Amino acid sequence: MSHTFTPLASVRVDPRTARVHEEGWQSWSPSGSYGLDTAPHRPTNDNWATVCYRPGRTVPAATFQGEGLLALDAGDGSPVRLWAAADPVLAVPSIRLTSAGGHAEVSADGPVKEFSYTGDHGTQGALADWAEGLNLAAPRPAPTVWCSWYEYFTAVTEDDIHENLGAMDTLGLPVDVVQIDDGYQSALGDWLTLSERFRSRESIAEAIRSHGRRPGIWTAPYLVAPHSDLADRHPDWLVRDGDGAPLHAGRNWGHDLYVLDTSHPDAAAYLTDVYATLRAEGYDYFKIDFLYAGALDGARYTEADALSAYRDGISLIRAAIGDDAYLLGCGAPMLPSTGLFDAMRVSPDTAPHRRPEADDYSQPGQEPAEFTGVGRQWQHGRLWINDPDCLMARPQVETRERWAAHVEATGGLMASSDRLLSLDPWGVDTTRRLLSSGGAA
Repeated sequence: MSHTFTPLASVRVDPRTARVHEEGWQSWSPSGSYGLDTAPHRPTNDNWATVCYRPGRTVPAATFQGEGLLALDAGDGSPVRLWAAADPVLAVPSIRLTSAGGHAEVSADGPVKEFSYTGDHGTQGALADWAEGLNLAAPRPAPTVWCSWYEYFTAVTEDDIHENLGAMDTLGLPVDVVQIDDGYQSALGDWLTLSERFRSRESIAEAIRSHGRRPGIWTAPYLVAPHSDLADRHPDWLVRDGDGAPLHAGRNWGHDLYVLDTSHPDAAAYLTDVYATLRAEGYDYFKIDFLYAGALDGARYTEADALSAYRDGISLIRAAIGDDAYLLGCGAPMLPSTGLFDAMRVSPDTAPHRRPEADDYSQPGQEPAEFTGVGRQWQHGRLWINDPDCLMARPQVETRERWAAHVEATGGLMASSDRLLSLDPWGVDTTRRLLSSGGAA
């Protein structure tokens, strides 16, 4: 896809001290501040370019690019300048910056507004000031959470949930929500059909409530696995590419990913039924993941543009679960998600290791999660509650002390993701302290 960039400004800069902030497209896209002589983080393969960055927006070499937001501190004491999408919800242009000879040249491929900031907090202060100007309602405090993902991944069993429920009581951990992550369902898209490792969602929810905690659950509402019953029975519910084939949203879990077309009335009714059923079973904390797929360009049942279709789909979910349920987004296009979520993942996944695969800063690892989590700290309390990703405090986790310090410093959603009985004394004490520091049931 071709994009024409229009010049916006030429700014004198001090190349030694100037800083530029790139805002990435979605939760996992690298976002942060760079010196002008620094190479920003870019995708290292085509699949990650689709799954973790903004598809169709390849960035030229020696160019900074923010998706809907770019801020420049010229490094000479002048006000920070910020360029933002004129309509950050439904029209998100790419904004580019190049520099040479002591000047930065800024351009964009769509309508933007320019702002200046004269405070003392650099590009983070400018971004926070811009966010304040959106006048969004203050987000609700996040509950504290235990999540199954980073210990069990897709191999989680119902018995694992029960074991950790008991451990929370034994260890006296202040966990508000027990969230079952990926692995309970039979396939992506078949959310109400259980895998062979689970017996009953209702009984798990009842057990969680009997321990005085709230049931939570993971879904990826826009994703459909090619081998799912949904894809087999309702191929007309899928977003299509230009050739009429199911649109591919990249690969994960060892297979291609298709996209549910929530503009199709029957697909919308199915999605509503999924979330209304989960809510009726007692789940009132919902982590919805891989949301980038709902904002991909493709042929839908209606002629709605991709970002409108994305927001409409999230609104369907909110209507089904009710305003009192807590909604956490992940893998979501950032600016188009404003006003829709209680909390938002603001970084790529963490991991038991520090460095990401192939040094791609969209991939799981503590280092990329810290980089982008720090870069998006300005969003916390203004757009939503920031989710820096889960605490892992078991002895096998590399640099666990450093990762715990990062999670604590964000002041955002506090979630534990260890097999709790595997924690050593440091792990138990750290988990208890961080969970006690934030959250509201």
